[in-house]
Amino acid sequence: MIEVECIAKKWGSSLGIIIPKEVALEEGIKPNEKVRVVVRKAVLAKDIWKIGPLRRSAPTQEIVNELKKGW
Repeated sequence: MIEVECIAKKWGSSLGIIIPKEVALEEGIKPNEKVRVVVRKAVLAKDIWKIGPLRRSAPTQEIVNELKKGW
């Protein structure tokens, strides 16, 4: 069994994935054969640690003043 990362693409009203040629050859997959696919969404570090752009509604000078207080 080989694990490969693919990108789901719109295919009519469904989503489809493309099995890379090297994987198909190694597994002996031929057109119209049934295959079993385990679907699992890739997890990104930003989803685990909730990191991302800093969102703050305060004006920049107010943020700078707060930072200076800590020094």
